[in-house]
Amino acid sequence: MRVPVASGIEVGQILSVSAWHVPGTCQALTGSPAVGVQLAAMRHPVRGLVVLAVVALALGPLSAQSPPARVAIVGATLVDGNGGAPLRDAVLVVEGARIAQVGPRGAVTIPAGAEQVDARGRWIVPGFIDTNVHLSLYGGQNDRYESLVRYQPRQDEIVLEAAQIDLSYGVTTVRDSYGALVPLTRVRDRIAGGEQVGARILAAGNILGWSGPYSFSFSRVTTPLTLFQEQMNDYIAQGGGEELMAMDPQELRKAIDAYIDKRPDFLKYGGTSHFSEPTFIGFSPEAQRVIVDAGHARNLFVETHSTSVEGLRVSIAAGIDGIQHPELLDGRALPADLVASIHDRGLVCSMLVSTISGPAWKRHLKAKEENEKKKADAEKERPAAAREKTTAEKRKDAADAGADLEMRRRNAQALIRSGCRVTPGTDSYWAAAPELTRTPKPHDQDHGIGTILAIEGLVELGMTPSQAIVAATKNGAFAARAG
Repeated sequence: MRVPVASGIEVGQILSVSAWHVPGTCQALTGSPAVGVQLAAMRHPVRGLVVLAVVALALGPLSAQSPPARVAIVGATLVDGNGGAPLRDAVLVVEGARIAQVGPRGAVTIPAGAEQVDARGRWIVPGFIDTNVHLSLYGGQNDRYESLVRYQPRQDEIVLEAAQIDLSYGVTTVRDSYGALVPLTRVRDRIAGGEQVGARILAAGNILGWSGPYSFSFSRVTTPLTLFQEQMNDYIAQGGGEELMAMDPQELRKAIDAYIDKRPDFLKYGGTSHFSEPTFIGFSPEAQRVIVDAGHARNLFVETHSTSVEGLRVSIAAGIDGIQHPELLDGRALPADLVASIHDRGLVCSMLVSTISGPAWKRHLKAKEENEKKKADAEKERPAAAREKTTAEKRKDAADAGADLEMRRRNAQALIRSGCRVTPGTDSYWAAAPELTRTPKPHDQDHGIGTILAIEGLVELGMTPSQAIVAATKNGAFAARAG
């Protein structure tokens, strides 16, 4: 099966090899799954790698067609995803859907009759993993709301298209941390079964304790809802919404077990509110332990959305496996003892890297400079009143200065410096349908390209290129494991 080559190729190419488990040496890759050996489409260079655009050769479960019995990829530079030195002039042999041999050209015997792929001038890496995406349509206001109403009946197609866009960029596994569980699991199963082609999907469905996109817990909605909005809340929550907050431990355990019966791949719960200023702690410490224990009893990875310092402490004490956007703490700095706890427990830190680096950071710096100039000009024309500013005014000043974004960047850098297990988690989502919007969405959180920008952003935040690849492969594979 051929995937179309992206236009605008400038330099180099990267050959992405999908494998969940990234062993300790290149030779140890032998026997790993090659669910998608491919020349993965890259439309943006990753710093430190010569990367861009593509052709693909889909193997095994990624294609409904029968794959070649043996394929030898010859002459590339191979990066194993563990931080070791690149292996130049490598040979990688795939038999069926497994990697059979890998090593320098002189140490690998290419089987007779194997189809050979000339990969000179290209790089082989494990398939990239994005640990925080949103493949389905799940909510939004204004033009995104209109898009949801119009396209809700086509959720399966929308999920599949997002997974295929991710795959075209070399993102071979995605963890969908909030969305419509029903279409997500349907498409997940069809991709896993070889009926359709796309990135491997791991889905959480709802964020437990929240009641869908038009609820108070998600969006602070207090106005009367339409019938569609109420139905959408239930469609997303799947019995795991705000009602969980009022349950005693026995009731909560039963409810979580019932949710797990709907076959999510991992659990995510609201350790704090979705909104901030103020950020409320969600479940009690005991309730959070119930959720974590219920997930672990069914071999599921359990992560939290906890965006205050004390809220995050409670979630860590409950025994979580991972944190979504740990750098986001209501504008507060991550305390050193909390960073140490995250590191020592080996928690997965799924970071919103592409929103605090690259084009997003440049936009922030430009907007900050413009706001400072406007403020200075306004003060020349009309001096500020001789009174203390209100809390709301101070918050607005901080927002205009991008103080929260700058603190998020510093927190992310602190986690990286401390050697925490960081992964790129873009929060990528669908913009409004083109026919319904006037303003294009920035690419930072688009499917596929957002992940590439995030990997590049990890280097901007302090990682070496090799460490950034480890974050997007080996660390992502750890997050994709069972609990």
